[in-house]
Amino acid sequence: MAGLRYAAAQYASVPLDIEANVARHLAVIDAAREAGVQLLVFPELSLCGYELAGLAACALKADDAVLAPLRERAASAGMTIVAGAPLANAGALPGIGAITFHPDGRTSCYRKHFLHAGEEQHVAAGSAISQLHDVRGTRVALAICADTGQQQHAHAAAVAGAELYAAGSLISVGGYDKDTGQLAGYAKLFGMGVLMANHARASGGYQSAGRSAIWAAGGALIVAAPGPGELLVIADDLGGKVVALA
Repeated sequence: MAGLRYAAAQYASVPLDIEANVARHLAVIDAAREAGVQLLVFPELSLCGYELAGLAACALKADDAVLAPLRERAASAGMTIVAGAPLANAGALPGIGAITFHPDGRTSCYRKHFLHAGEEQHVAAGSAISQLHDVRGTRVALAICADTGQQQHAHAAAVAGAELYAAGSLISVGGYDKDTGQLAGYAKLFGMGVLMANHARASGGYQSAGRSAIWAAGGALIVAAPGPGELLVIADDLGGKVVALA
């Protein structure tokens, strides 16, 4: 990951308000741009919050007009941006997705492959176990929350050649130690960096632990947020830092 500055956006979603969240995402992106970030990853369902019962009503396609400001900002900032969103699925339940806005104007979508118990009532699982992007010469694999609870997901990313495993999540206080222990374990076992972007506050009735974090290949913690609250967790070749968001 030589030369790449990458960040987890610890973000507080406005429940089921896509337009408000797009505007708030832009402010976070601008702060990341000022910090020199080249890859920015938001939490699971950041564009609407973890509001399972309402996802079908606000499901998106990557080319929807409401997302145009994010496409434009990725291009103008020269930044790769991964936002969490409910993805429309013709004739079926929506997916829990990650929409990647690339600096060249392209968009791509990844759908959560492994679901938490109960999510299947509201969403459909994605068919692809891994998605890889080249970000300034670094191979980045995407994951969404419960994906990271299955070692085969991280293994598939490693087999595909991932150097960074980037997860948008909603991890509670009670689940934090277990979930982040697994993530650090993947960094050690598979020799790839790991990024986890968590929600800044409660979402969908779940109290987020915050504490977004980044681990180096080999498992050493580079940097972590001290708790909840909106902020950026940033890493590069020189180490890491936490930047509070206004």
